Amino acid sequence: MILALAIICAIIWVGLIFCHGHFWQAGPILQPAPVPEAQTNIAPDVTVVVPARDEAPSITAAVGSLLKQDYSGALSIILVNDRSTDGTGTLARALPDPHNRLTVLDGATPEPGWSGKLWAVAQGVDEAERQTPHGSGYLFLTDADIIHAPDHIATLVAKAQADRLHMVSEMVELQCETLAERALVPAFVFFFTLLYPFAKVNNPQDKTAGAAGGTILLRRDMLRQIGGIQALKGALIDDCTLASCVKQAGGRLYLGHSCLARSIRPYPTAMDIWRMITRTAYVQLHFSSTLLVLTVLAMLVVWITPLALALFAHGTAQWIGVVVWLTSTLSFVPTLRRFRLSPLWALGLPFIAGFYTAATVGSALNHHLGHGVVWKNRAYTEAIPNNGRTSSTPPEQKKQIPGG
Repeated sequence: MILALAIICAIIWVGLIFCHGHFWQAGPILQPAPVPEAQTNIAPDVTVVVPARDEAPSITAAVGSLLKQDYSGALSIILVNDRSTDGTGTLARALPDPHNRLTVLDGATPEPGWSGKLWAVAQGVDEAERQTPHGSGYLFLTDADIIHAPDHIATLVAKAQADRLHMVSEMVELQCETLAERALVPAFVFFFTLLYPFAKVNNPQDKTAGAAGGTILLRRDMLRQIGGIQALKGALIDDCTLASCVKQAGGRLYLGHSCLARSIRPYPTAMDIWRMITRTAYVQLHFSSTLLVLTVLAMLVVWITPLALALFAHGTAQWIGVVVWLTSTLSFVPTLRRFRLSPLWALGLPFIAGFYTAATVGSALNHHLGHGVVWKNRAYTEAIPNNGRTSSTPPEQKKQIPGG
């Protein structure tokens, strides 16, 4: 029995290392585009849409970096102030805007069936259509806690044009300063690439679709083709849902890491990261108890069992456990290098995996106890686990938390 379990672990890891898009590698990173390539006389129009709800600590830096973009084409920025109560809109309107790029739009109350963020994005896209009806070029969807290097948008556009891509997305650099961040944030990126191997996402022949919501450059004609933001209505994992819609429509995707954009949202404690995971982990599993059980079993077999075999088994099973545990540990090292952390952090991967597994179970408990998905003082108790296919699914039930 123990030997059979060890063999199963080994087979799984052979498949992960050699047949799963090399998820463990560092992944592609867009370097700043050369000036002749990034800036031409016919640079396409780009409209930036930034949904912002109670983002006063970061809004000045984030939107300020967008206003300073070195882009030769027409660039406009639409900030949707999603009913903030902390002065986010006022701070944004006070920013220097010498090129008249910024529009601050006060958002309306979300309509039934919409997640809050997507409702804000939809209003921003509607405003873009109002400003330039049937306009061409690109939409750039980004968050209100991300700082962009001056050549970021130019680099994204250059990549999209050079490879004839319909959507370019990047995992921005995440903060990794506190003990909790160093212990848990690299693993978040690592597990994300396990779920959405970049090589598979970027392969037009593969059905895998994924994106990172902090940086999404999207062709406007492709958004119209998939039915607009309305096609994502209700989705709480909106970035990957959008990627699914685009790929199902025949669009070409790019997903990689960014060296030109970084998040300034801190996660100072393990509890902050726990809340981030529990927010959407069960949504990722489509609120399925069966998928939850299978996920927990998979996490145990892939990450925890090899170490247990290496420590407590005997004979052949123990040696297989040692090899598999070392393989899993080394697979984490490229991600740690990206975060400029010691490879010794990889030794804690089984315990980190245990934390993420527990948080996933916690996400399910929140749902079944009626707490729902809570974000920005809004709770979604029956959110649609939108998979990118438009269908007649009953709308979510959303409730406002007092004071939100």
